[in-house]
Amino acid sequence: MILCDAAVADPTGKVNMLGAGWSLTTSPTAPHAVAILIKVPWDRTNQQIPLILELVDSDGRQVALQTSDGEQKIGGAAGIEVGRPAGVVAGTPIDASFVLNVPSLPLTSGRYEWRVSLGDDSFVASFGVRGKP
Repeated sequence: MILCDAAVADPTGKVNMLGAGWSLTTSPTAPHAVAILIKVPWDRTNQQIPLILELVDSDGRQVALQTSDGEQKIGGAAGIEVGRPAGVVAGTPIDASFVLNVPSLPLTSGRYEWRVSLGDDSFVASFGVRGKP
């Protein structure tokens, strides 16, 4: 998982990124992307794997923003499933990718993490938000 300025996942499992690898920003944040490249183990292909992506603060609480529809938590849930391509050697991990494009966010100064749970595994990409000088 990596934070970048922009990203696109293509059907072959590749992720094309611009401005990848940042970890410090100002508020409101610039639009950005969370890019995730997954190596699905051979024995987990052809089955649904739950995926949860959420933005959490330094206390581990999911970030929520006030909108015209009320308070909205930042994150979501989905599932991924990849098949075994014909001719691939048994045991080969299969590439899958996922990109979340994020609009500008009015975050307060502090530390944050994009946290992804994929089945029983969890991964994080942390970043800091500083006030404007």
